[in-house]
Amino acid sequence: MARALRFMRDPLSVLLDCYERFGPVFTLRLAAYKVVFMLGPEANHYMTVSNADNFTWGDSMLREFSAMGGEGLFLIDGEVHDRAREIMAPAFNRSRLLGSIEVMIEETERALDELAPGASFDVYAWSRQLTVQILMCALLGLDPDEDCARTLEIVRCLDQVESYFGSFVGRVMRGPFTPWARLMRAMRELDVLISEQIARRRASGERGPDILSLLLDAGDDNGGRLSDVEIRDHLKTLIFTGQDSTTSTLALMFYEIARHPDIGARLLAEREAELADGRPTASQLLSGELGYLEMVVDETLRRYAPPWIGPRRSRAAFEFAGHGVPGGAHVAYSMLASHHLSEVFADPFYFRPERFSAEGRALLPKGAYVPFGGGRRMCLGVRFAKAQIRAVATLMLSRFNLSLPDDFQLRIGQVPTVSPSGGLPMIVEERTAPRMSVPVTT
Repeated sequence: MARALRFMRDPLSVLLDCYERFGPVFTLRLAAYKVVFMLGPEANHYMTVSNADNFTWGDSMLREFSAMGGEGLFLIDGEVHDRAREIMAPAFNRSRLLGSIEVMIEETERALDELAPGASFDVYAWSRQLTVQILMCALLGLDPDEDCARTLEIVRCLDQVESYFGSFVGRVMRGPFTPWARLMRAMRELDVLISEQIARRRASGERGPDILSLLLDAGDDNGGRLSDVEIRDHLKTLIFTGQDSTTSTLALMFYEIARHPDIGARLLAEREAELADGRPTASQLLSGELGYLEMVVDETLRRYAPPWIGPRRSRAAFEFAGHGVPGGAHVAYSMLASHHLSEVFADPFYFRPERFSAEGRALLPKGAYVPFGGGRRMCLGVRFAKAQIRAVATLMLSRFNLSLPDDFQLRIGQVPTVSPSGGLPMIVEERTAPRMSVPVTT
């Protein structure tokens, strides 16, 4: 229990300590589970690409997520997963995402207008609210003004998820008035909210540029379509994974920029050199054409990989790095731990965007950098999430300087994802340059 509690508080230090003592493969007993951890580039590639067929996801340690996501893409395996991914993939191609860029820009500018120069604000809470608003528009087609009550309801449901997973004791308790009971009530309310949107669209035939519209009409090569329950569960999965990871990445990227003025200066210099009239194009936001910003984003995802663990279960016995692992074992790789191995990333706890220059990337072995997983289970919304991060960062840094309070000490929480624990206060000051207006151009 002592190890399990320590692992809940600071899994990175436990995993790195075990890696130093035992090498890339070791077993930990964590409460009710015995888990085989496999760390490092070779392990990541082995589990996600070269031998991915020998591992299942849906019956892994994170099966309790099924209480939230139902049978969403996050928790299904095999042919069911591949069929769902085939149907959903067009929703995240370049042409579809062009429509989302306008939403990202409009909602970001609206959120920036609410910041008061000279005041302190919680950049994590601010990023979370903004991310949810963008997701509600892009996923469900909700209008932030007309559907404010629904957006607030979704935020409240997400608060229950964070509260539940933030307490080890709360996660093992069942019965009325427990965190589990509150979580289940929130999930039922979220199910109703999304199901109402699906039913309304079915009845009216209304369609738009949002992902719900595409999923209602999309099918596989055999003409098969998703049921309303499948659409609901997939949308819930996109809400949970998209909100959490994007929020944390934005907040922690702004934290590192505030700590390193030289990084902020280089980002501003790039903006002046690369953005015509200070205006980023949709192509720049979708394709990562702002080179130094892309390095900063990638280094943030290395240093603070939000989904820090990739749990699996082995189908059959296998051998890796000279160790035999039985079939049916709980097995996991860790993005966060692998990103902090000093033999792969020198001075891994130091924030250094130049690691991801073209030359630096060329030196990385397969599987070294896996913030969104890999292979067939790589996060489907990567392009959407990174476009959103680029858009918010570009607009924020064009209008404001961010600084940290003198006495602030960052505390990191890692359940369910890596994020600032207790919030992330920052002081915002308006830049002297005039505010830019960002049209959506290709």
